[in-house]
Amino acid sequence: MQNIQSLMETLSGWVWGPYMLVLLVGTGVFLTLRLMFLQFRLLPFAFKQVFGKHDKAKSNDGDISQFSALMTALSATIGTGNIAGVATACVLGGPGAVFWMWMTALVGMATKYGEGVLAVKYRVTNENGQKSGGPMYYIERGLKWKWLAILFALFGTIASFGIGSSVQSNTVALAVQNSLGVETWITGVIITLFSALVILGGIKSIAKASSFIVPIMAIGYVLGGLAIILTNLELVLPALKLIFVDAFTGQAVAGGAIGAVIRYGVARGVFSNEAGMGSAPIAAAAAKTDHPVRQGLVSMTGTFIDTIIVCSITGIVLVMGYIVAGNTFGTETGAVLTTHIFDRLLPGVGGWVVTFGIIFFAYSTILGWCYYGEKCATYLLGEKFVLIYRIIYIATVFIGTVATLDLVWLFADTFNGLMAIPNLIALLLLSGVIVKETKDFLARRKSGELY
Repeated sequence: MQNIQSLMETLSGWVWGPYMLVLLVGTGVFLTLRLMFLQFRLLPFAFKQVFGKHDKAKSNDGDISQFSALMTALSATIGTGNIAGVATACVLGGPGAVFWMWMTALVGMATKYGEGVLAVKYRVTNENGQKSGGPMYYIERGLKWKWLAILFALFGTIASFGIGSSVQSNTVALAVQNSLGVETWITGVIITLFSALVILGGIKSIAKASSFIVPIMAIGYVLGGLAIILTNLELVLPALKLIFVDAFTGQAVAGGAIGAVIRYGVARGVFSNEAGMGSAPIAAAAAKTDHPVRQGLVSMTGTFIDTIIVCSITGIVLVMGYIVAGNTFGTETGAVLTTHIFDRLLPGVGGWVVTFGIIFFAYSTILGWCYYGEKCATYLLGEKFVLIYRIIYIATVFIGTVATLDLVWLFADTFNGLMAIPNLIALLLLSGVIVKETKDFLARRKSGELY
């Protein structure tokens, strides 16, 4: 067992090493340039697609609405990384890491846009009349590389049992035990039952639950963070100044290691918004839309919401706490540090904001990742495997609450990273298709054929 753990630690270090981070961010920069900064030019229009009602843009070609597809993707994306991941980045990289998380998200929006476009462009209708899509399909149908598509699906299936189910339920069980003193197995039974009620209903059930949970949990967490910011306004400008200064000096890290600031900011940013990982386009493929680009625009707003809004709240509050504590984060890290600072700056309430944030963020991630894993598994084994996969997935939700998951964390982290490699290859090689679809959409909008 020790040998396996050592091997996985080595592999995880390679997968999430500097080359991967350069590839992830580099793909975003490349697409940003090829699309002529589309994520900035069309961001207002993209949000209109999410929250507006446009009958001309509606289509029956899909399983769920564009809003539901985005909420399903966000349910898996907005997770413990927005709370624990940001804290880890700040501790290891300093306050300046928050700035590099922002930069990663801004170019990552182009990546997420490209994923959404390709997901709808190459999606198929399965034997049950439902849409199936994602990297495995645009790799197979766009690049004609079946072997690479199989690799992505294999990595995605394995990752789902870790990063999607057991790791998330473990996080919830420990958070509830620490805050309320409830035994982990009791939490396990409850969260497993609630997961099963939604998961067994398939994508429409998951989308319905996500469309209800995600807005509430995100708004609740953001309002809690804003309450801290508004009641400590004198700390806001110093915190922002420190974030920008430290981003280019690394003064908060031992030895002024600017490389550490960038590395941890980029790594946690990518881990949080999942741009380039290949997971979100699986949900995007189920959307009802009249053009691939329209869903690509909706998809990219997910990265903005996840990092520029939710992660920013965490990051700014953490740096405010850093200043109050005398320019130190102390010995704590992860969710414990975030809970401590929220509670310190908003006594009696702040800690509960983080606790309930962790619970609902993790639960929604369980739901969203079930759909991702299911689509990957059925790509490999066929639609007859759906029910078997769901049962296994639900079982791992409970196992996660009562087991020690050090090795599972390593497996989950590693295979989650491995998913990105086939996906990024496809995005780069199919970038011409993304550009062509974009030009077609803009031309048809200009002529009045499309809204």
